[in-house]
Amino acid sequence: MVSTDRLRQITDAVRESGSRSVAELAALTGASEMTVRRDLETLADQGVLERYRGGARSLLLRGEEPPFALRAQDDVEAKRRIAAAVAGMIADGESVVLDSGTTCLEVAHALRERRLTVMPLSLHAANALVGAPQLTLLLPGGAPRPGELALTGPLTEASLAALRFDTAVLGCCGLTAADGLTAYDLADAAVKRAAIASARRVIAVAEAAKLSRTALAVVAPAAALHAVVTDLAAPEAESAALTAAGVVVRTV
Repeated sequence: MVSTDRLRQITDAVRESGSRSVAELAALTGASEMTVRRDLETLADQGVLERYRGGARSLLLRGEEPPFALRAQDDVEAKRRIAAAVAGMIADGESVVLDSGTTCLEVAHALRERRLTVMPLSLHAANALVGAPQLTLLLPGGAPRPGELALTGPLTEASLAALRFDTAVLGCCGLTAADGLTAYDLADAAVKRAAIASARRVIAVAEAAKLSRTALAVVAPAAALHAVVTDLAAPEAESAALTAAGVVVRTV
């Protein structure tokens, strides 16, 4: 593969996924890791992407959220491991505000048999928790977003402001130590901020692909999070940066 074609392939791969490791790009292009590192330096000098130890991330913000039904099929086993780990961090008797999103939906399933008070912020999660024998279910007001069925708007924010929770479990569209927790949708970001303000502890759940990614709307700096639960493929450099920012990072 000639150099210009390889640079284009690397650029497209990083832009599509948000970030790629040197090893992944070497396997993709058939070039050596040393060659890929030189290519990444060239592309970084051109302002096409940003280098980090062991890989590169796109400088473009990914402004469109993939459909819920599509995301629900991605990394299902990783999401279930994350959900089980989060459930293990929550004690019986706690009050929990549970965010929208596919990973938080798995958390809802993991909490269903527990003795808890839970306010889900999506109709998907609410449906998963209805009828749970020991669980006290609180429903916020708000307008559900089509497809996503996340509850947003002033009624949702007012519901959160009226309560104080032991734990907030938040999903995210992107999470980095530099840019913090980010979301695609402005109204969703506002609800996440309200959930953070109403909780004593904040746990973010994020599959590895979301670490090193930044979406459009800023929710909160990394320091606002007490813990992040992610999977084993999480980039080591970003995990280390989050740890340095005071966040407990758990990989499962």
